[in-house]
Amino acid sequence: MAQAFLGQIMLTPYNFAPKNFAQCNGQTMSISQNQALFSLLGVTYGGNGSTTFMLPNLQSRTPIGMGTAPSGSMYPIGQVAGTENVSLINSQVPPHMHVAAYSTASAAARSPANGLYGNTGSTSIYANAGGAPQQVLLNQATVSQGGGNQPHPNLQPYLALNFCIALNGIFPSRN
Repeated sequence: MAQAFLGQIMLTPYNFAPKNFAQCNGQTMSISQNQALFSLLGVTYGGNGSTTFMLPNLQSRTPIGMGTAPSGSMYPIGQVAGTENVSLINSQVPPHMHVAAYSTASAAARSPANGLYGNTGSTSIYANAGGAPQQVLLNQATVSQGGGNQPHPNLQPYLALNFCIALNGIFPSRN
């Protein structure tokens, strides 16, 4: 590899940073010992700006290009967003069916409150759909539950590699 630019990030397939590189793991750096790199990064990735600055942290992150996306979304350099696990809310769950439970035992009550559908023999138990429904709390076992309020993984397929940043190299010219 030709000499790297100072601050250049590269991927490596091994679990260490090569000579003159550091892992992009968000570590805190001393400004006094890394003035040139600080002049490029500033506190974009953290630090107090007077004695310390931080390297980018690409652990468990997918890099994305900075700027304005075709959708109009803005992605300023250094922005951190996204999450590895997501709990869905009702409006995000697609329409679906739940299984209704019933009992083969003889029905023993006229009210559905805290009960299951039961065997009524020849008695009709359904009303026409046009009637005004009453709201009562049925036994929880009447309709099966869906979900479990547990987050699900929200990760695209991935291959873990090591992101490293050049601590020494050619100072990048803006021209």
